[in-house]
Amino acid sequence: MGYKSLALLSAVHCRTFLQLVKSICSYRLSRYNHFLPYTAAFFCSQSKNMSDLKELWETLKKADSKSLLKKHLTPARYEKLKNKKTKFGGTLADCIRSGCKNPDSGVGIYASDPDAYTVFAEVLDAVIMDYHKIDKVSHPVPDFGDVNNLNIGDLDPSGNLIVSTRVRVGRSHDSFGFPPVLKKEDRVKMEQVSVEALKSLDGELAGSYYPLSNMTPEVQKQLTDDHFLFNDSDRFLKAASGYDDWPVGRGIYFSANKTFLCWVNEEDHLRLISMQKGGNLGEVYKRLVNAIHQMEKKLKFAKKDNMGYLTFCPSNLGTTMRASVHIKIPKLSQRPDFKSICDKYNLQARGIHGEHTESVGGVYDISNKRRMGLTEYEAVTEMMRGVNEIIREETSS
Repeated sequence: MGYKSLALLSAVHCRTFLQLVKSICSYRLSRYNHFLPYTAAFFCSQSKNMSDLKELWETLKKADSKSLLKKHLTPARYEKLKNKKTKFGGTLADCIRSGCKNPDSGVGIYASDPDAYTVFAEVLDAVIMDYHKIDKVSHPVPDFGDVNNLNIGDLDPSGNLIVSTRVRVGRSHDSFGFPPVLKKEDRVKMEQVSVEALKSLDGELAGSYYPLSNMTPEVQKQLTDDHFLFNDSDRFLKAASGYDDWPVGRGIYFSANKTFLCWVNEEDHLRLISMQKGGNLGEVYKRLVNAIHQMEKKLKFAKKDNMGYLTFCPSNLGTTMRASVHIKIPKLSQRPDFKSICDKYNLQARGIHGEHTESVGGVYDISNKRRMGLTEYEAVTEMMRGVNEIIREETSS
């Protein structure tokens, strides 16, 4: 091959090489331009989240608040946790927003998702131990007792004092986050899988599901007044994103005789509720345990070995169980030692229309205060003993 041929071949190779380099550079530039908006959006989002967190933190520092959030989110903990994020995308801002915007909160902190109990354990563990009055975060394995031999009966056979009895638990799907990180499509998907499981219930639990989006305001109000349905009026929950996309993905399931209910996507993903008129705690509890066992065959719930079942608010962790009665105690409730009597038996007294409400006509909602560090059976029997003492105090006043 002559020099001219070699020169020509080299030139061809050179042009080909340059074209290849140009092509590669052009491709990489196009890829960069393609991802640039997403990259910019990501950093803008990160910047906005940090700005939001800083603003919340400054508000909390200046607030005259007695909340557990204010007490336990120290500057050192804030610095350690401020840049962390859960696998669901939850941030510290998501957890503390409600407590910062509502300085009169009792707890003031929510978990953005199940993973938050691990990622933000530094502050959540401290709040949990303080609220539940325990020395370390621990919880026994679930134990509902022998439903065929409960030794729990009617707390008020005369029917003079107890208006109704109710026992509920909260449950969270392990594959979904809590309200602050949920998108509309997440709520819809959760509703679908929840309703599918609910429709498999049989016997006295068999019933129908009613989505809120299809209800008239009149029906909603009536069901709420009858203590069957939830609404969107809690400002603490609202500030925690609890009512985002309302009423999408939310609804109520109830059995034919309305002694078993399930709230879908209220505060927690699911609230399983057993209730009836009068004081037969044994019947109410047994019905709930049956429902829990049937639902657990269809759905996987979020739980942690040392915490029990996981919920949006750390106050409900563990058994997640709230056993309560609506009871007429006009004499006892006027005594100055009423609260101390409730405290002595680990009971909580509140108005019949829910948390942060007042009593009407001397009728109170009395429930177990402890949810964590004891089994379900221990929780309901502790409540039973406490209510028996409340009845004794009322009748002897």
